[in-house]
Order: sequence, then C-alpha cells, then structure tokens
Amino acid sequence: MVYDKKMLECFYSAYKGKIEHVRAILKRPLTLSEKILYAHLYDEKVVNNYKRGEDYVNFRPDRVAMQDATAQMALLQFMNAGQDQVSVPSTVHCDHLIQADHGAREDIATAKHTNEEVYDFLRDVSSRYGIGFWKPGAGIIHQVVLENYAFPGGMMIGTDSHTPNAGGLGMIAIGVGGADAVDVMTGMEWELKMPRLIGVQLTGKLSGWAAPKDVILKLAGILTVKGGTNAIIEYFGSGAESISATGKATICNMGAEVGATTSVFPYDESMKRYLCATGRETVAAMADVVKDDLCADPEVCEQPECYYDQLIEIDLNTLEPYINGPFTPDAATPISEFAEKVLINGYPRKMEVGLIGSCTNSSYQDLSRAASIAQQALEKDLSVAAKLIINPGSEQIRVTAERDGMMTLFKKLGATIMANACGPCIGQWKRHTDDNARKNSIVTSFNRNFAKRADGNPNTYAFVASPELTLALTIAGDLCFNPLKDRLFTREGERVKLDEPHGDELPVHGFLTDAHGYIAPAGSEVAIVINPESNRLQQLLPFAPWRASDFVDMPLLIKTQGKCTTDHISMAGPWLRFRGHLENISDNLLMGAVNAFNGETNKVWCRLTNTYDTVSSTAKLYKQHGESSIVVAEENYGEGSSREHAAMEPRFLNVKVILAKSFARIHETNLKKQGMLALTFAEKADYDRICEHDLLTVVGLETFAPDKNLQVIVYHEDGTKDVIEVLHTYNEQQIAWFRAGSALNAR
Repeated sequence: MVYDKKMLECFYSAYKGKIEHVRAILKRPLTLSEKILYAHLYDEKVVNNYKRGEDYVNFRPDRVAMQDATAQMALLQFMNAGQDQVSVPSTVHCDHLIQADHGAREDIATAKHTNEEVYDFLRDVSSRYGIGFWKPGAGIIHQVVLENYAFPGGMMIGTDSHTPNAGGLGMIAIGVGGADAVDVMTGMEWELKMPRLIGVQLTGKLSGWAAPKDVILKLAGILTVKGGTNAIIEYFGSGAESISATGKATICNMGAEVGATTSVFPYDESMKRYLCATGRETVAAMADVVKDDLCADPEVCEQPECYYDQLIEIDLNTLEPYINGPFTPDAATPISEFAEKVLINGYPRKMEVGLIGSCTNSSYQDLSRAASIAQQALEKDLSVAAKLIINPGSEQIRVTAERDGMMTLFKKLGATIMANACGPCIGQWKRHTDDNARKNSIVTSFNRNFAKRADGNPNTYAFVASPELTLALTIAGDLCFNPLKDRLFTREGERVKLDEPHGDELPVHGFLTDAHGYIAPAGSEVAIVINPESNRLQQLLPFAPWRASDFVDMPLLIKTQGKCTTDHISMAGPWLRFRGHLENISDNLLMGAVNAFNGETNKVWCRLTNTYDTVSSTAKLYKQHGESSIVVAEENYGEGSSREHAAMEPRFLNVKVILAKSFARIHETNLKKQGMLALTFAEKADYDRICEHDLLTVVGLETFAPDKNLQVIVYHEDGTKDVIEVLHTYNEQQIAWFRAGSALNAR
C-alpha cells in the first residue's frame, strides 16, 4: 500500500525544478544532502549559500514519525497548540513499551494490559488529529517506516534518535525532540543548523563474514561518539551500490552513535528493488524520473575532497567483521584483534546471551544471514553455548520469516522469539539471571551498549556486532572465538568450521503483508480523556517565563563525571511507563550520573539539609524553597537517545542551567526548546574550578544576544570567587524561546 500518495506526487513533480533553481542560484555542483535540504527550505524563495556548521536554516519536512514512549509528551504538547489536524502526514508506532520477557504472544498481551491507558490515549489523540496509528506488535518504528513511508529525496523528522534509518532509502531523516515534532505537525518552520558534510566513499564489495553493520562499526571507531556532531554522513561510490537497501538502513541507523545529524545514501537499484518488494512500485517509478538528482552531482563524486568537509574512504573488499564495545559503541575492534583485546582487558570471556534484532538489524536479509548460521549449527550437530533472543523488526518480517522456515531454525537452537519491538535494545528486557549485578558478557546486533542499557546491570559487558557474527559467538559461547578461522566441537567431538553466511536480500516468494496493525485516523469526533488521578498520563502545563533573579546564587545540583548520556539523565527500562507523566518520571532525574565529588550515582549534597540525598529529591527541595539549581557536566552531555524527558525533567524540577564542556546535538536543541540555558565552558579546564558547595550566578542575561558570551560567577564556600567565561549557540529565535519559558510558549 502507498500511503500519502498525493503528498508524494506533489513532491516528485516539483523536485527537479527546485534543484535546478537552487543550482542556478548557488552556481556550483551539489551533494545529495544539499539537494534534499535545499528542496525542503521553508521559504523556497530564500535560497542562500548557507554556511555549514554556522547558519540556522528553516525547513519544511514532509512527515513526522513518533514512537509510543516519546509520542506521549509530543502529543501532550501538540494538544496545547490549538490546532485541529496535523499539517503533515504523521504516525505513531507502539514499539517501546513492550517488555521482553517470556516471548512475543505473552509479552504483547501483558503490554496491552499494562499500558492500556497509554495505548488508548495515543490511539485516540492520533485519531482525533489525523495521525496514523500502528498498534503494539506491528513492528519497530524505523523498520515500519522503511517498509511503508520512507522515500528517496524526502525529509522526515522523528522523535527517536535512530530516525536516520530511513537514509537507507535515500531520505534525510533526523531524530528530534517532541517540541520539534510539534513545530512540524503545526506547519511551522523547523529550524536546524546547516550541517557539515562528511563524505564516505565506499569502494569494492562486501564478502564472506563482512556485513553492512561492519561499515558503521568501523566508521564509529574512526569518528568516535561525537565526531559526526552537526554533520550529515553522505555515502557514495561503487561500494554503496553493492549494498542492499536494508543494509544501507543499518549503516544510516547507527550514524546516531557518532552524533551525526543523519546519514544518507544515493538512490539506486537496490532501493528500487526494495520499494517494489514492499508494494511501492509507484514510488519507485516517480523516483526514477528524477533519479539524476537523487544522488550527488557528477563533479562531486569526481572530486569529493572539494565538496565535503571531511572525506573518509572504506574499501569493502578488505573490510573485516568488527565487534564494538564494551560500554560505548565507538570502541571498534576488528575480529582478528578482538580475542587479544578480551584477554588483555580481562573482559568476561564467557558469552552468555546473543541478541539479534532491534531497529538496526532486524530486516529479512539480516535474519536470513543469521538463519544460514543456524542451519549449519543444526546440520553440523553443534550445541549452542549461550542463550539466543530474536526480535523481528516488524510483523511483515516475522510472518515472512516464519513462512520461509527461519523462525523454526532459530527455535531449534533454543531461541526465544520476542515481540516485534525494541525490547532489550532500550532496556525493556526482563532478564532471567542468577545475579543482575554479576560481571558477564553479551553480544547484540543492536546500536547502543552503554552501561546498564540492556538489562540494568552495570557489570554487563555488552558488545555490538552483525547478526551473523552474533549468532556464531552465541553458538561458541566464547568471546575469543573467531569464526573466520577457529573451529568448534560437534556433540560427537569432531572439530568443524562454520561456513560463510549467506542470505537473500529480499524474500524469493515476496513479503507476506498484514495491515491489521494499522489504524487510520477517524476524525475530530474522538474524545480524549486524561484521568487526573492517573500515574501514567498528566496534562502538560506551560513552563514559566524567565526571571533574572532565577539565575542568581544557584546551588550546584550535581557535577557529573565522565560520560553522561540521556540514559544517565532519564533512564529508560521500567521508567518508560511514566513518559506521559512529567512529575512522576522526574523522579529518575540524573540517577545514573556519576557525582564527580564522591564517585557515586544518585547521591548529591543538599545545602538545605547539609546531607546527601538523591538528585531528584534534592532538586525538588530546592524547587519547594523557590531556589533554582545548576548542573555542570563534561563532554558530549546528552549523548544517545533523543528522549526529550532528559531536558524536560530538569526544567520541571527548576534546574535553570546546564553548563558542560560540550553537548550532543539533539539534547542541546531539546534544552533550548524547553527554555533551559545550555552553556559551555570557554576554557574547558574551568570545569575543575567548580566545587561541591558552590553557588553560581549567570551574568549578562539582560542583554542576552547571539554570539555574545556570558559569564558565570562561582562563589566558593571559603568566600572566594571565580569569574568564568561561558559560550552559547543561541540565535534570536532561540533566545525568544528562552525568554518565553519554552518554544511552545513562544508560538
């Protein structure tokens, strides 16, 4: 089925003319990213040669996608916008709130019962405002978007950091917070700093054990978790053409792990094949008409160093399988060196669980390549040493894989088939273990492996690999096993080697389709009810406008040490149930962050009691006494998921300022949208000047202006003080949000 056909027809009929207009004004060749961005300018008449990494630009995305955890807050904000219908096609996908426990059937039934109030709310709001609704069990948002909504040359925003998955179909798809989604759904301009461009030239062709996953695992090691910040990663070259559309999606998906704004591939035959296989032949036909402008101009490909801000080359012919981790997705190690790394660093060598799926690696091709390894294990009479968990990407994937015998193979290995949902990838895993604090190792085909993310255990060493490598290690149960050269013992004691994996790009007999998971909107007659006694949903009240007095003598709430991701700021897992209730979820504020003064989590000094308490309790007490507070942090603060709650919770608890060495892109934007003050140290060493009992005052807000630095006066307990220069990236519009109390207030 082709959704939103009229929008697609309008887009493609105008696309070529827009590109020709832009090229005539800029008078230079264009990259693919530039073509798509300029084709989506909010005001088509305002075409300038925008400076990458500097100029803020207003865009008009084609659509919005929301998952059930983040959709709650996004829709609560939209309800305050005073609009009857969304202005662009939008969808909600119920994939985050399903806990992986016993298996798909039982877990979906439990989720429907446990989350009934939330699901009903999301369904009714969607129906009322013209939003498509995908029921629990229908699939993971990014896989469902790829199967139904993504289209070459389009632009989409989504309230999840892995929205860039749609780049596998040549779409600029960007993860944002809920307030950004509200802007687009109300038809307002959507603001983005013009991204830098990182060109990745792929040559050669993958073979053997190397998979698309290994491209992004290697790239993560090159760029690190913040090397792609405020940049689009644009792939090109002969190697790109050799990768399937779902393989491209895997690579684009994990671009979020290097901080990239998004990632994109040029339109090619693999995308056309995928569009046709998923019932969108008409979309492929429309894309074919403008295919010359669904890739970079020839001059760009001939001299890429002249058009990209950074150029990276990867030879797929020589690419090894990679394993990344533990505790960070950019700790990249080729398989040939991994065993030595395990032994030198003392990682738990025994591999206890293998997990295949998530939005990153749950396509038909992913499962078929893993299934080829499962088939070998059965044929060679190998025992499986570790537990195996499978999360299909969508119901379409699951039923097709079931028909083609893949699920039977996995089950024969003892696998548990979980729901078509995120599950362990986002901490929704009820892991059955003897001790959830014990050191242990797991291998996943997921995208993130921060401490405690999968199972809540800080001592779980999580490693990221391709689905086929994950399954090979699951069979071996040994992190030091290298399937490219090592052998395994059969039950009879014979030593055998696994053959290279193989799989089908698309199902030979076509996809089985099932549209029962989709509910089309009914219209404005639908009533929306929020129980005032609910502990899951809470009507959203506007934040108060700024006051100069709020930024004087602020006590330090916490000075975080080391990595502080959105998981540390607002944990997922069991806390997902409060995503629609700001007051309740604020109880988890920064509970995972390490206090720089005592090395502990969720234990900070409170000046009002002269005792240590949890972060949220301390912030609440300051709020009750009318005091603001401030958080100080290190590099790339807010890395990870797009979750808006990591910005809304401190705002709700009267934290006024986050002062960090640097910010992750999405989180900095989320802070600005909620009326928070996001500042960075002009001299990063000044972080060390902040002491536990300090009071801090921000100076210069009365004349707050773009490109004008502010100062923070740090009053120490001994009566001395330091004056610290701080930087900001606010433009005039964002300063207006700050003064109004939030972007929503400034409408």
